[in-house]
Amino acid sequence: MIESADRFQPRGLYVIAATEAWERFSYYGMSALVMLYMVQSLFQPGSIGSVYGLGILRHALEAIYGPLSNQALASQLFGFYAGLVYLTPLIGGFLADRLIGIRMAVVAGLVLLACGHLMMTFDETFLVALGCLVCGSGLVKGNLSAQLGKLYPDSDQTRRTRGFTLLAMTVNLGAMGGPLICGAVAESHGWHAAFGIAAALMAIGLATYLGGMRTLPRDLERKNAHHRNSLSRTDRATVLILIAVMIVALFQAIVYSQLFNVGIVWIEDHVERHTGLGAIPTPWFNSIDALASVISAPLLILLWRIQASRAKEPDFLHKIAIGSALTLLQVLMLALASSLAGPGKVNAFVVVLVLVGAGIAFNYHWPPLIALLSIAAPPAVNAMMINSAFLIFFVGNVVAGQLGILYEPLGPAAFWMLNAAVAATGLILTLTLREIVLRRRWPVLCPSGDDQPVHRR
Repeated sequence: MIESADRFQPRGLYVIAATEAWERFSYYGMSALVMLYMVQSLFQPGSIGSVYGLGILRHALEAIYGPLSNQALASQLFGFYAGLVYLTPLIGGFLADRLIGIRMAVVAGLVLLACGHLMMTFDETFLVALGCLVCGSGLVKGNLSAQLGKLYPDSDQTRRTRGFTLLAMTVNLGAMGGPLICGAVAESHGWHAAFGIAAALMAIGLATYLGGMRTLPRDLERKNAHHRNSLSRTDRATVLILIAVMIVALFQAIVYSQLFNVGIVWIEDHVERHTGLGAIPTPWFNSIDALASVISAPLLILLWRIQASRAKEPDFLHKIAIGSALTLLQVLMLALASSLAGPGKVNAFVVVLVLVGAGIAFNYHWPPLIALLSIAAPPAVNAMMINSAFLIFFVGNVVAGQLGILYEPLGPAAFWMLNAAVAATGLILTLTLREIVLRRRWPVLCPSGDDQPVHRR
């Protein structure tokens, strides 16, 4: 365990946060472009035949789903890519724990990410680049979060939750800047130049991690994890409860992922982006939820601190339920705006409000979930449980890609109502699980700011 002289947060937090901020900077910069890049450029007749392996992949997908339009094919590929980014951390956690160590895993992952972004600058290597990005993310994502969890004593739940929220805030600085910079470069210098910028940003992330590695937990602590005792009966019950929490959190992840899958195509085609100062680049909208996350994170930390001082801080499931309710409200707004606009354009201010809500909802959803797993998961499977959390966004992105096939047949209003039904299901299940937890008084889900279980409603 690393002890820090910093009374507020350990120094390693800032190294991890900066590294992941650069990684998110490049990832969201690329992700803000890739859907439009596929639909508007890569899948056009002059380019689609040059992509290694794309013809075989398209044939395989159409054998399952039938003929796919360019938008449907792009939604499928983006859904699988974004989903696999959140599946591979399971493999990355295993490799870090049992074979190569967490530090080497993160370094290798950062190198793969930089190479993947660089290969995005060529049409021919598009699918190879996606493969490098998937593998690199698997080595980086969960292992950085697991390292952060090891910086705190097990008893320090309050500082741990604040630390994960601060991490989310700094990460969203990168998620906010990436689409702005890469989107502007794409507008002025083309798609490939923007992908090159993402590669350069990823190289900065690698340098940041290498420079601050001495402040992070040593690999020995994690490699010894398999020598611990096997799971007790109580531990197994705890794991089942945590799996149930991840399942109910999945529904919000599906809708959140859809905002950046079909959502980016919908904004391009159905939102009034022209202003007196010129047209707003569509990728810039991807920065709004990140900006909202950055601004709302310290405000929420302050709010939770005040609530904790009065013994009224929401418990983990209560926070996730609040995030689910906000997500439901967002897609209902999109459905209503699409219905009212008809064949016309939706006011860009509506989209801004929706994405601001998405950023706030994310802070109620993801940091409390990861903080809960880091403190409640039994030591023998702690790292694996944290890495398993990324399965939420794996399934969320894949399901969002599958639902994306329905966008053109249903039309915008009905499509967003379908997503509202998904969000409402998640909200109902979250509230139901919370009632069961409170009724049975399971201490594993005690509120994040209190060491004792809370049984209030």
